[in-house]
Amino acid sequence: MQTNLLLLAATFLCVNLARPAPVNIVWIVIEDASPHIGCYGETLIKTPNIDQLAQEGIRFTKAFVTSPVCSSSRSAMVSGMYQTSLGTHNHRSQTSSGKGSGNAKYYDSYRIPKGIKLIPEIFRDAGYFVTNKSKTDYNFIPNRQLYNGSDWRKAPEEQPVFAQFQLKGGKNRKAKSQANPDKVVLPPYYPDHAVLRQDWAKYLDSWVKTDEEVGEILTDLEKAGRLDSTAVFLWTDHGVSHLRGKQFLYEEGIRVPLVIRLPKKKLAGTVREDLIEHIDITASSLKLAGLPIPENIQGRDFLATNYTPRKHVFAARDRCDETVDILRCVRDSRYKYIRNFMSHVPHAQPNQYKDNKKIVEVIRDLHREGKLNEQQSRPFTSRRPPEELYDLQSDPHELINLATDPKHRHRLTKMRKTLYQRMTETRDMGLIPEPILEDLGFESGNKYSAFLEKNRVEQTLRLIDVITTGEARDGAKLLEYAKSEDPSTRYWAAVWLGVKKTEKHKSMLQKLTTDRVPAVRVAAAQALCKLGNQEHLKLLVEHIKDPNLLVGMFALRAIEELDDAGKDYRGLISAAQKSEYEFSRRIARRLTEKWR
Repeated sequence: MQTNLLLLAATFLCVNLARPAPVNIVWIVIEDASPHIGCYGETLIKTPNIDQLAQEGIRFTKAFVTSPVCSSSRSAMVSGMYQTSLGTHNHRSQTSSGKGSGNAKYYDSYRIPKGIKLIPEIFRDAGYFVTNKSKTDYNFIPNRQLYNGSDWRKAPEEQPVFAQFQLKGGKNRKAKSQANPDKVVLPPYYPDHAVLRQDWAKYLDSWVKTDEEVGEILTDLEKAGRLDSTAVFLWTDHGVSHLRGKQFLYEEGIRVPLVIRLPKKKLAGTVREDLIEHIDITASSLKLAGLPIPENIQGRDFLATNYTPRKHVFAARDRCDETVDILRCVRDSRYKYIRNFMSHVPHAQPNQYKDNKKIVEVIRDLHREGKLNEQQSRPFTSRRPPEELYDLQSDPHELINLATDPKHRHRLTKMRKTLYQRMTETRDMGLIPEPILEDLGFESGNKYSAFLEKNRVEQTLRLIDVITTGEARDGAKLLEYAKSEDPSTRYWAAVWLGVKKTEKHKSMLQKLTTDRVPAVRVAAAQALCKLGNQEHLKLLVEHIKDPNLLVGMFALRAIEELDDAGKDYRGLISAAQKSEYEFSRRIARRLTEKWR
């Protein structure tokens, strides 16, 4: 009997000794920063800790986020899914936290479906101690508490750790001065101005502070005896917060640093030049921890021995605060294609967050004074090209749009097709106007479910076509689309009939002002105002108080786009400064100050 017990104990001991220790996973996510650090070639500052991390691990030269703004980028990060698939693509979508944060009636539709587990939940269920310091900033409401706390050091010594660190990065402008503004060389799409060079130098200084914080994290891991059993992932949530960076799909907005230090410095000194999306980090992290990758995760394990490199990466920009826009892009190893689905408005639409930046004020002033060259003035043109195509090898700053060059027609067609195919494959819901999408999500329980319950491929392709039809100024076809049973199709038909500004379309637009869907009525009323029928301003003003607060925001933005036409209703518009929705308040405040 005693012999059998000894044999059993020895067997148990051998099994446990053979079983590898769990891998700790650490994510260091830095705000508002592009790859301007030593290991990526920056010379005006020194970042020794991150540079050492790269020497002891893997540095990726072509890593990209799927969204160039924080909340939607982080929503994709923590789910491993494209934000456009999950329904978290609109920046600062309302949640139940924060005064005046949004559509209270719709809060439950922002809950993650029960069938989808977020990455922290997966790690918690696997026995990990899960922490996050110090920011979530997601466009959804989790079904339960995601984290054990904010400090991984409180984990029991034998328990593996999954820790997220959110560092202020480029938002930290109080860092000690290091970079010399006189030596800053700005990208050519920005004017060479002292204020801009000073701002860029402060941004580089923020990297020095971030590097110190990264060093502290690594030191704490080493002190705890965990560093050699930890996979450390370091990247940024999007690019530098500048006019063409954050919120846009140029390289400055979506290309990010990505450095990984694997346990025991495996693959130290490796440099990889293949294309990576930041949602791939989720799949790779799970696999390193020996956990299965759920089917809903769209990221790929790029550390797998049988990994096939991506041929393309994709990114999307949707509403940012009060600024409604829809952009999509596809990029291969050399070329990038950008689709502007709202080409009838400028890149630099009003946006309180960006317009309050001194650098943007300076650039706008220089534009008004006629001191910008053609490339620097592009963000302010009243309309923009529907399509942009860049050869990043010969034109890394994306200055020369090849979309209209006959020599590149085949490539343009091919990349356009690739983008549209990905939009349908991933159930991209971005072309559905947000007020309409709110109601779809409410009816189905959440937006993701709304797109699972019904095959929307035909709808997506139709919405692409109605927008393309509008760009081509095909009034007859737009009138047919205006009769569609689908409210999103009617909405876009009304928008583009307003852009076309043809008197013979008035009767159809007049009919759409009585449409059963408020967003369609708003689009039709704005179009009629553009045609000179100012009596329809009253309809826009009435919709400011629609129960669906997104309708009210769209109505206010429609009024703002009509310049001073809404001045006669300034009292009612001013009252919207007390709206329950923050972004309606912003537009109302901007108009009130303009007309004061």
